[in-house]
Amino acid sequence: MSRRPKGSVVVENFQGRLRLRLPAYCPTRYLTLGLADNARNRKVAGYKAAQIEADLVFERFDPTLDKYKNPLQTSADKTPLLDIWDAYAKTRTDLSVTTINTDFKRVRERLTACPVTLDKSQVFKNWLSKNYKPGSVRRILLQLRAACNWAIDQGMIQGNPFENLPRKTQSATEPDPFTRKERDAIINGFSSSRYYSYYTDYVRFLFWTGARTSEAIALKWEHISPGLEYIVFCEALVNKQVKDTKTHKPRRFPLNQALKLLLSNIYPDPIDPGQLVFRSKEGLAIDPHNFLNRAWRSVLVQAGIRYRPQYSTRHTFITLCLEKGVPVSQISKWVGNSPKTIWQHYAGIIDVVVVPEP
Repeated sequence: MSRRPKGSVVVENFQGRLRLRLPAYCPTRYLTLGLADNARNRKVAGYKAAQIEADLVFERFDPTLDKYKNPLQTSADKTPLLDIWDAYAKTRTDLSVTTINTDFKRVRERLTACPVTLDKSQVFKNWLSKNYKPGSVRRILLQLRAACNWAIDQGMIQGNPFENLPRKTQSATEPDPFTRKERDAIINGFSSSRYYSYYTDYVRFLFWTGARTSEAIALKWEHISPGLEYIVFCEALVNKQVKDTKTHKPRRFPLNQALKLLLSNIYPDPIDPGQLVFRSKEGLAIDPHNFLNRAWRSVLVQAGIRYRPQYSTRHTFITLCLEKGVPVSQISKWVGNSPKTIWQHYAGIIDVVVVPEP
């Protein structure tokens, strides 16, 4: 099979639409044509590719690519990104209230803070990269890619500047659990705190179950079996909105003696099945951000323990279970992570003291 010439332009399909892949030395690698992949449009794309190849040979290539865009495409490039996003968001009536109030709201806030038109999308990308973490940037760009694909289908625009996103990089950050000694010191710190002892049982519960924060603050008495044999984690509370769990599946968590004692000590009489198990001093749902920034941070400072976020209670539970020799398959059922995730993120940090005998 013969190789293509070094300066060739390749017509290819990307997500059902045609685009041109330019040589590696070009400032921009792709030109989106906004055309469906069919025989007629393949001919049009072929003519466009030949034009670019000729311009490369005769050194008249336009690095901005404006010369090779259709008139409609060039004018549509001036569409404000915010207009595209708002039009797209109105159509997503299938999404949950949480997604609309968090993810979609966040994208709109970023577009409002850095308003640009479609042809200035790189300015927006640079601004995002300068002000936010890579994971957050990627999530926003993924949303905008979906919005622009929708806008292409609607005939609003001809090209999608967000189609070629950087690959997701593997995070170098490993779980940073507390040791057993640190765990007990934190619990004791809450128990003896003048201001935050009220949250002691909540903290115990987090450490002893590995529950996600959103699941713990959403837990109701109706989710606990009458005889205190088990808990069913089936709801989460995110930004004051009730939703299902992260995995969208309920899971059953068996109660050991320590957890039975904890829950029996706070068991209400008479019981209201719909009442939250752990509440703020005002009787409302616990605000996880307020708890983290006030109670959690304060107790760790007083106890002289290196700061890690409250979510590390989950990492601690999983790690201690592994060190106790609990099978990974069992831990995954308890905490709602896949066995693969547990092996990938936790197997390298457990503290194995004794080498097993052959």
